[in-house]
Amino acid sequence: MSILSVPADSISVEEALRRVLDAAPILQPAPVPLAEAGGLVLAEAIVADEDLPPFPAATMDGYAVVAADGAGWRELIGEQLAGYDAGLAVRPGTVARITTGSPLPPGADAVVMVERTTEREGRVEIGQDLIEVGENIRPIGVDMARGQQVLAAGTIIGPAEMGLLASLGIAEPIVHPRPRVAVLSTGDELVEPWETPGPGQIRDANRYALGVALAELRLPVVRSTIAPDEERATRASLLDALAVADMLITSGGVSMGQRDLVKGLLDELATVRFGRLFMKPGKPLHFATVADEKLIFGLPGNPVSALVGFEIFVRPALLKLAGHRQPTRPRISVELAHPITPGDRPEFQRATVRQGPDGRLVATTTGAQGSSRLASLVGANALLALPARREPFEAGEKVEAILTGALAG
Repeated sequence: MSILSVPADSISVEEALRRVLDAAPILQPAPVPLAEAGGLVLAEAIVADEDLPPFPAATMDGYAVVAADGAGWRELIGEQLAGYDAGLAVRPGTVARITTGSPLPPGADAVVMVERTTEREGRVEIGQDLIEVGENIRPIGVDMARGQQVLAAGTIIGPAEMGLLASLGIAEPIVHPRPRVAVLSTGDELVEPWETPGPGQIRDANRYALGVALAELRLPVVRSTIAPDEERATRASLLDALAVADMLITSGGVSMGQRDLVKGLLDELATVRFGRLFMKPGKPLHFATVADEKLIFGLPGNPVSALVGFEIFVRPALLKLAGHRQPTRPRISVELAHPITPGDRPEFQRATVRQGPDGRLVATTTGAQGSSRLASLVGANALLALPARREPFEAGEKVEAILTGALAG
């Protein structure tokens, strides 16, 4: 099998990603209100400073009893509900009505569920012969013990982690903040989606597509605008965006045309780490840094090239900024459902991956793969990572894929 080599004027996808992740700093930790911490990454370990629960608690509605009493009629001395101490003390021959989550009264050592009892005229019949000590009781510290590490640094705060933080009274966890992102489209040909294009103009799709990609990561867009093909205005737009953002994403203006102004301005305003990739789509993709703190991605203007570039390079960089320990998606092995004609560059073809009844993962491309055909991304849940080679890819051949969504049904 003949694999085509990287030309001298380009770098490989692997090398480009390495440079991106090496250059991307992890944002400095800061406390945030707990309600805003969902999806963020803990910057320090969480150690319990108290026992949870702090008291033995009933796990069933029923009656708090002395286990050794066994079955039979007992005197009802009162009721213990959740949220307060009723001041009851259970002795042999007595029981207390209790609800789930309530503190166990002193003297009781088990709870008999209400379905196994009968209450009548201030007395309760226990219909269970053998009662185990500790039955239906959640002991002190069974969920978390004082001094126990309950969450490690680097943990992403999901629903369960949020619940643990709230349970421990951590109102402002120390986390890596969400990167602030600015998005800039360039070109005199661009108008807003609600405007009617004039001769030679098109509606700007990239800012809105990239905005949704950022929203899926729960990242705020702090600046979103169109810059004309005029050097002074484009420079001002770049500087304004960099003043408020940790990352600037541009689309268009990075190829070889006379009006591709972003390419030259990046050379002036930033340190360019690369600008030409051995890949398809997305060959003229630029990456630059400002003072080793702010990142700039100059994505191609073609919509598919921009979104594929976002997935391969921008998304991992954003996750690295936000403190994620594993910022790249895993690659999986899939089987091609049909032949594919190879290209002269490594190609990321849009595909739908399904799991067959035998467990095999089978990939079908989404049709024509032109870099301006956004429809090739609609319904896709994977990017096939196809190496550049001369021999066709055959049906049934196994290739690598980046799974970008749930497996298709």
